[in-house]
Amino acid sequence: MALRKIPRHLTWLESFLAAVEAGSLEGAAQHLQISRSVISEHLASLEEVVAGGSPLVERGPGRRLQLTRAGERLYEAVRDPMHALDLRRLKAAASTTASLRLGLNPVLGTLWLDALCMELARAGIALEVSFGGAIELVRKVQARQLDLALGFTPLPSRRGVEARTLLDLPFVVLAPRTSAFAKRFEKRRRLEVKHLDGARFVDWLRDDPYGGANAQRFATSNVEVDEVARVESFLHLFPALTAYDAVGIAPDLSRLAPFPPELRAWPLAEDAPQLVSVVAMIPSGGASVEAERALETLGGLHAKGR
Repeated sequence: MALRKIPRHLTWLESFLAAVEAGSLEGAAQHLQISRSVISEHLASLEEVVAGGSPLVERGPGRRLQLTRAGERLYEAVRDPMHALDLRRLKAAASTTASLRLGLNPVLGTLWLDALCMELARAGIALEVSFGGAIELVRKVQARQLDLALGFTPLPSRRGVEARTLLDLPFVVLAPRTSAFAKRFEKRRRLEVKHLDGARFVDWLRDDPYGGANAQRFATSNVEVDEVARVESFLHLFPALTAYDAVGIAPDLSRLAPFPPELRAWPLAEDAPQLVSVVAMIPSGGASVEAERALETLGGLHAKGR
């Protein structure tokens, strides 16, 4: 067998990826446990030998490193192969133990993680779980740091990621059963946006797509609400509605797990109904056997809940 020596440019690429993902030479040096000057030397060597002297990174706002056009092309080319050599991934590849690196939106983690853990444990699949929002989950799947991620739409750009829609969720109106609003519309099977006019309302954060959707609904229907609170997560909405004796609009999470018993839900009737999808994301090239087992479990959970 021929002897092999790791080429120097792989060491340079390691420093390049660390600098880009940490956003600074200092952060890369701390991550790789080498000096900042060594990181700088590696980048200079990479720019000279690989990029023909063209810069790969430059200082952006807040002095955070950002990629040049040449840097973007190089990063796209080497990101997945280099992350595939991550030590944990190599250990998993060399191990005979089945394993799954799973990323979850926190809401889906709350609703589904118990059942997933039970099924994967019965199957003898070692599990590594992390949580994050859509942007973080997509990034980790792109870098092949996750075998499977579960989140909600809308999703950011996802090159290198295969997405499967598991479930579409329509929107509902929620209110405490003891509230004046619930008593007023107790006999109605569906509600329209106009029925919320003047109601105490809990909305999503201003930069949240669901909050933007609500603002558009109210503007289109010439409705004004008394906004009493804003929340970030679906699950944050439930206690806020009860505490403020208020109304909210949210995806119909009862298709995943029952709403709290103290809340009443009405389907929201709209001319152009909006949907939120629950999405599974896997690296391009197909799901692992362990990821498929997890998806089968989720399919079973949904079937039971229908």
